[in-house]
Amino acid sequence: MHTIVRIGDVDVIVKPSPVAMVWNEPGRPHEAIAAPGVRLSPGEALVEVELATICGSDVRTVRGEQAASAPLVLGHEQLGRVVAVGEGARRVDGTPLELGDRVVWSVTAHCGECDRCRRGIPQRCRSLAKYGHERVHRGWELSGGFATHVQLRPGTDIVRVGEDVPSRVLVPVSCATSTALAALDAASGRVDLDGALVFVSGAGVIGLTVAAMATEAGAHVVVSEPDASRRALARRFGATVVDPAARSSSPERLRAVLAEFEGRGLRDVLVSIETSGEASAVRTAVDVLGVGGAAVLVGSVLPGSEVCIDPQSLVRRLATVTGVHDYTATQLVRAVEFLERSWRRYPFDELVGATHPLAELDVALAEAASGVHVRVGVEPGRRSGASAPVSGLRVS
Repeated sequence: MHTIVRIGDVDVIVKPSPVAMVWNEPGRPHEAIAAPGVRLSPGEALVEVELATICGSDVRTVRGEQAASAPLVLGHEQLGRVVAVGEGARRVDGTPLELGDRVVWSVTAHCGECDRCRRGIPQRCRSLAKYGHERVHRGWELSGGFATHVQLRPGTDIVRVGEDVPSRVLVPVSCATSTALAALDAASGRVDLDGALVFVSGAGVIGLTVAAMATEAGAHVVVSEPDASRRALARRFGATVVDPAARSSSPERLRAVLAEFEGRGLRDVLVSIETSGEASAVRTAVDVLGVGGAAVLVGSVLPGSEVCIDPQSLVRRLATVTGVHDYTATQLVRAVEFLERSWRRYPFDELVGATHPLAELDVALAEAASGVHVRVGVEPGRRSGASAPVSGLRVS
């Protein structure tokens, strides 16, 4: 239990002090830092974190595979409860944010005024700030989900969520769930999902969520995934599965699976969603498309091997290839609505396979890197056997 003391209009003292886990460089353990005072500007809020999960980008950062500005508080998939509100802070629907609201929020904070925001792509705002991706600095120390509290900045899309939905279900919505919906939106602008054949590469949170959303929309879904346990999970999310790694499940096997749908009148893959980022999977996602189909690339977030694509094949197939990175406020709202109505139909509550206290963040990250679980959770309120040492906060 935290005690909130408000001093004047903007200064908030939290007792005990909020704690954030700071990453500095690959191979070095996280350091716990305390932030005893928080200054809330107009439009800001302070949220006490209920649960966070470890995204693949967090793992890549601590491994040194993804560029990052250190020191850094990682974590951008989380939900929590509002414990302090700055003047004029509002939910995404325009209603005032209130103390006690259980909320999720966008991975980005945007200005709403630049050319990109006006064009409907606020996730690429010219003055973008990203939770879990920004260097710790004075005034925004609680900037990532691997902390007891997060300070929400103006321009953040904040959505109140239901009290009856488990945190394990809702927590990926700030990244994976909303990105899955954005990927389907990118395809459905070209293709009607109802009755369509959809191919998904990868059965992580995004791939599994795409399978469930597409199935709910009336599509027939095929998921390609090398891990047997994830293939079994994909079946429970409504998909037919194929193993791309087995000899008997090479491209010929994939074609055989797709041929089974031809007998049911589904002769073309009209939507292909690639979530793994592997070059071979990207090529398959494009090659498998039928006439008039759309391939959406989601997993290609790091520099990697080039993929050769025959442009005349795209032209003759009238095919579309597009990329999706993050999402809009409307997509976040719709993703929350999807989970709130569908989580009992699909096993979303099983995606977080292990949960660790905040003080054991490095253990949690190692477990996440193993790939055993679809997601690994970090629960700030959970006690561990030994607390991490907490230092005074020194940032510039």
